[in-house]
Amino acid sequence: MERFINILIIDDNQINQRGLKEILNGAGNNVLLANSTFEAFQILNQKEIGIVIVNIDKASFKGVQLLSDMKENENLKHVYKVVLTEQSSTSTHIIKGLNEGAIDFLTLPFSPNLVKAKIEIYKSLYYKDGRIRQLLSNIFPEKVLEDLNSIGKFSPKRIENGVVIFTDFVNFSNKAKSINPMKLLKKLESYFTKFDEITSRYKLEKIKTIGDSYMAIAGVTEVLNHPEIRTCLAALEMRDYMLNERDVSRALNRDFWEIRIGIHSGPLVAGVIGSTKYSFDVWGDTVNIASRAEQSAKPDNILITDAVAKQVESFFDLESAGKVEIKKRGGSIEMLCVKRLKLEYCLYGEGKIANTELLKKCELPSSDFDHMQKDILNRLKSQLPEEIVYHDLNHTLNVEKAAIRFAKLEGVSEHEIMLLRTAVYYHDSGFLVQYHDNEDYAIKMSKNLLPYYGFDEAELKIITDIIEITKGVKTPTTILQQIMLDADHDYLGRADYYHVAKKLREEMENYDIFMTDIEWIDFQINYLENIHKYYTETAKNIRQGGKKARILELYKLKSETSIIL
Repeated sequence: MERFINILIIDDNQINQRGLKEILNGAGNNVLLANSTFEAFQILNQKEIGIVIVNIDKASFKGVQLLSDMKENENLKHVYKVVLTEQSSTSTHIIKGLNEGAIDFLTLPFSPNLVKAKIEIYKSLYYKDGRIRQLLSNIFPEKVLEDLNSIGKFSPKRIENGVVIFTDFVNFSNKAKSINPMKLLKKLESYFTKFDEITSRYKLEKIKTIGDSYMAIAGVTEVLNHPEIRTCLAALEMRDYMLNERDVSRALNRDFWEIRIGIHSGPLVAGVIGSTKYSFDVWGDTVNIASRAEQSAKPDNILITDAVAKQVESFFDLESAGKVEIKKRGGSIEMLCVKRLKLEYCLYGEGKIANTELLKKCELPSSDFDHMQKDILNRLKSQLPEEIVYHDLNHTLNVEKAAIRFAKLEGVSEHEIMLLRTAVYYHDSGFLVQYHDNEDYAIKMSKNLLPYYGFDEAELKIITDIIEITKGVKTPTTILQQIMLDADHDYLGRADYYHVAKKLREEMENYDIFMTDIEWIDFQINYLENIHKYYTETAKNIRQGGKKARILELYKLKSETSIIL
């Protein structure tokens, strides 16, 4: 599996820059250059950098000061910093650099093998750190991690209006007795994984699972508007997902699971407990009442308290469920059942998916990316002609993978990545109708379908402009257009080039475009050498070397083929 990292070299000596870049190029290294500390910080603020190599010899260059500034920046503490110097290992320059957060040093003149060995070590550590950060982010909210990293603890906080949601499966204990433990675990895992996706989409924070119960919160660890609405939207999607599973299971004469959901809002306390194994949790009457609401709900129903209903009644169709007694605490609370979204606030007229207006009100992405993705990929999978063996679904998914990789290395935002991925899905959809000038149909298809999924005019313009650029008649003017072209031709610099090119030749022959072996080799050489070029700095660093190697191989193949003929 290919893994990539941004490495930033900060030095005003171009000989040093070129020497290090030549040594480090390849092996997933995207080597970036900065001629000054000012330029370096521009790059550091824009892109995620894994390793920084900075010259500390000249006082005027302020390399040590840059290390100090990075040390004080919370967002840059995970970067591995290596100093570059002509001094010996005992010099005061190196000692100063190490005191300011550098972990190692490189000395001039370079020893290529030593440079590669050291950088490979820190790359490995960077990947491991990233994996650890990812695991921790799955356990703790972002705010908790920030406090734990900066001050070593997370002080308990009282929240005046947090929202708590509980789900559990109806009659789970009896079902557990009659099912293989491994199958039970896999089924629970599949459902909870789906719930994780849903809570993440609506910016809820998962707290924990207890047996078959799933607990999440809103309005506690994030500062987005309308946590009650977002929680009800998540609950609707969870319920509808389970209803769909039920219908499929009935059609196949299989057993199915039913769900109950309860939601309440009010004051609670959030904090971290434990000394060796930390756990983030919330406590208070609000938690108990939400749990009681879930226990009182009928199968496949969402029960909310009156406190939640007051915040969401303008957007959802609700039905009274009467008063529910609260055990232990005593008394009763008015409960209501969430049936569906009001039609004026939903997409597709089904009362299930929020429209652009409501999503924007909740500060959520306004487009229904998940349903769009599922629908267009199903179209490509089922409707592309059999003759399309190169521009097939696998091609689209490979382009998407490359586009995401380039976008992250280039520092593109999550929203822009979503628009880029949408353009990738649609850029070859024209092949559903016609082989030549397929991009024109792809643009028409995008304009007709994407508004249905909640994409607005500004987003649609960005997406169609990205598709338009794949016609190859214009020069890309935005970073997203550049990434699209580079991702579409990522394979030109990869080791699997010949396997992919073989599929392209087969597809062309399926549409009556035939070439002799020599003509095919000349066609490839001409395209790689005279027509194609990479646009982003990332693609140039990562794929240009492989592309040059393919050109040399093709010239050699042409020579050998000519001799045989």
